[in-house]
Amino acid sequence: MDLTAIAEAALDAAMRRGAREADIRAVHRHGRSLLASGEGVGHATQTESLGVGIRVLVDGALGFSGTDDLSGDGIERAVARAVATARASGLVQGRAVALAPEPAHVDRWTSPCAVDPLAVPVDAQIAMLLSVNAELGRTRGVTLAEASLVCERTRQLFLSSSGSRIEQTRTSTGIGCRAYSFKDGELQQRSYPAGFGGLHQLKGYELVDELDLLGQAPRVAEEAVALHGADPCPVGPATVILDGSQLALQIHETIGHPTELDRVLGAEANFAGTSFLTPDRLGTLRLGSEIVNLVCDARPEHGPGLGTFAYDDEGVPAQGIDLVRGGRFCGYMTSRETAARIGQARSNGTMRATGWSRLPLIRMTNVSLLPGEQSLEEVMGGADRAIYMETHKSGSIDDRRYNFQFGCEIGWELRGGRRVRMLKNPTYGGVTTAFWNGCEAIANRDHWRLWSIPICGKGQPEQVIGTGHGASPARFRDIQVGLAHG
Repeated sequence: MDLTAIAEAALDAAMRRGAREADIRAVHRHGRSLLASGEGVGHATQTESLGVGIRVLVDGALGFSGTDDLSGDGIERAVARAVATARASGLVQGRAVALAPEPAHVDRWTSPCAVDPLAVPVDAQIAMLLSVNAELGRTRGVTLAEASLVCERTRQLFLSSSGSRIEQTRTSTGIGCRAYSFKDGELQQRSYPAGFGGLHQLKGYELVDELDLLGQAPRVAEEAVALHGADPCPVGPATVILDGSQLALQIHETIGHPTELDRVLGAEANFAGTSFLTPDRLGTLRLGSEIVNLVCDARPEHGPGLGTFAYDDEGVPAQGIDLVRGGRFCGYMTSRETAARIGQARSNGTMRATGWSRLPLIRMTNVSLLPGEQSLEEVMGGADRAIYMETHKSGSIDDRRYNFQFGCEIGWELRGGRRVRMLKNPTYGGVTTAFWNGCEAIANRDHWRLWSIPICGKGQPEQVIGTGHGASPARFRDIQVGLAHG
């Protein structure tokens, strides 16, 4: 079906019905999700979705509607709903919506993809996952092995009343495995290369070869079984070193969500809370130590993250912005509406929607901790005694993103940088500002990777989207560990 004709018809209808501004997203998405559980297939699904999302600004209020009825009448009905919603919103909202200006852009962009994952036969992909499970299951004591693969391609055409015409095609792949071991009433697990179903990136099937699940499977399985005999995590203050994948989640929850400006302004209070990073703290709060530099960067040159694109869903070009520079809180993720509310001349391009049926929201793109200058050996060996933790297992955080507690799959006690014993059920927690101010070493670019959180939820109705988080292992002093064992 011709996305251009669909989008042009919707834009024409919106302007005829009185919109001051309008933007249209025609979205065609193909997806595949496979799970191998033990010696069988847990699930195997393929999806396809095609529809159009219509956003209008009418009399100082925004309205939105989406439809998969792409007939002429279907488009007209969807536009009428969007306009009616805007007019109804205008009756109750406290202030008129002003959108920061954005010039017209005409462009086309396709994410790099060496091997199309959707062109690889499903049978071959399932066989690959089952072979990983078989390798995991060779280790005595493994109760269940699982391996998963998710791939997706999205083609989107964006048109706006200002003259933008942007076509983007994004292909992503995610793969991972996990070994479970149940013994004496206790369940232990080890995942590779990370939790949340592994590593998801804006790449093709080449990611599967890069990660080498078969080669890593024996270590993963052996660690899952060995955890039963490990000592519990000690309780008390300690120097903590987090691996990159766990640090990615720490960034996501304590830096990413609190710097979403719609959350700060209260629009997100009904789902997952607000933020402690209020506007009066912008430019003044010492959020971390001087070596802490955090960015929000959607540009392709930042890396193949799930938050990488050329333009956001308002037609604003991808940008790299500072959230924390030299430890000082200095930036928010914004939209055209929220940028105007705090007096900024332009959005920094972080509006995204899960598809044609949802209104774009401010979402994390790639929120990353920039690499430091230390070697991995210097990070690990910089304290006489430290606890090294790997791979997310559990967590909780308050509704202002200020107090948190996280658990990992495995820990190691380090003495002089050397592992002296394995620790099971390691946990740590604290206050966001104290945690980041305790950062005393960050590994260099050689150990930095763009990790992923593929299931970030936000909004009502909820939108689940993928985000990227660059990190290398880092060391933090005076962190409370052993908060709970489970």
